Amino acid sequence: MTRGPRDETMLFHVGPEKETEARRILREVHHALKDKGYNAVNQLVGYLLSGDPTYITSHRNARALIREIERDELLEELVRHYLATLASPQQQ
Repeated sequence: MTRGPRDETMLFHVGPEKETEARRILREVHHALKDKGYNAVNQLVGYLLSGDPTYITSHRNARALIREIERDELLEELVRHYLATLASPQQQ
């Protein structure tokens, strides 16, 4: 059987300094959205799916902050944190 390029698992990696930056940005954006009374989860999902920064408030410079980092890096940080909570016995 011949294997094509799509038969192999691709690896995706973001360096540790980007993870720290992604976490910091998500925290700041979350605070800004909550300050303004928005549902932070809904607004972040809208931004992550569409790439449209108008889902993020400009309050506390959140819109500019979120544009400093690629969406895939933000998504990786969110997934990493979520999976870590699943693995933690205290969360169950």
